[in-house]
Amino acid sequence: MAIYSLGAINADSFYRVDRCPLNGETVVAHDCSLGLGGKGVIQSVAAARAGSQVHHIGSVGDDGVWAVEQLKSMGVDVTHVAIELGKPSGHALIFVEPDGENRIVIYPGTNRMIEEADVKTALARAQAGDMLLLQNETNAQLYAARRARSRGMRVAYSAAPLENAAVNDLLPFVDLLLLSATKAESLSGALGVPLSELPVAELIVTEGAKGATWHDLNSGETLKVSAPTVDPVDTTGAGDTFAGYFCAGRDQGAPVVECLELAVTAAALKVTRAGTSEAIPTLDEVRIFRSEAVTAG
Repeated sequence: MAIYSLGAINADSFYRVDRCPLNGETVVAHDCSLGLGGKGVIQSVAAARAGSQVHHIGSVGDDGVWAVEQLKSMGVDVTHVAIELGKPSGHALIFVEPDGENRIVIYPGTNRMIEEADVKTALARAQAGDMLLLQNETNAQLYAARRARSRGMRVAYSAAPLENAAVNDLLPFVDLLLLSATKAESLSGALGVPLSELPVAELIVTEGAKGATWHDLNSGETLKVSAPTVDPVDTTGAGDTFAGYFCAGRDQGAPVVECLELAVTAAALKVTRAGTSEAIPTLDEVRIFRSEAVTAG
């Protein structure tokens, strides 16, 4: 099987600060770096490093050719990444505090210029049972979800950044919905329904350092897995690393509990490293780290 990931491609500028500035205040960063990020990129790289065949669908400007080459070098197929001449690629400013927490400002750029025709072409070779992975940093998600469903694909939706209207439109076409605990509570309130009544087959609620819970909303079955204890360096991309690893596990037919265990471990290991896509661990690293954490526990 394969995963088709429609997602953002960003140039991530990291600034390490003692604290984020208040209104009207200037603070000095004591370190800065540039990396390849975007929720879509992180999910794609994570799924590829977890062993799945991943086709990324996205768009960059001519200033983003380096990003496409780097994404390709990380094992992701970039055949369907368009290059928009004269248009600005997406980029993000990420301020990281000493405890690893961050604040992020994103400029979407070409991530919001994806053509539906390009999505149609990208999905033309997808097979029934393949997976479409979506998030909220691009346009064309609804078109892609409808197209995927018409081809018998499974649709996984990492609903972040949370946009209630987008979620409401997409839910009828979603098989697996992934939300953080705070976003799950917010969405439930906005839609006026408890999480158990959302119109999807599966729901995952991530809780950061506490782990994650999988819900089968048809049968009522629930599985919860705790995350290994770590000292965080940079939490950027942890949720997307989780999403990529979990979806890769499902794509490969692994049991849900194994998918959860690998995903929470990959996310925990990622936050011990600075950066985004380049900080995503390999499957071997995740398995070794999980084994060591279980032994230590």
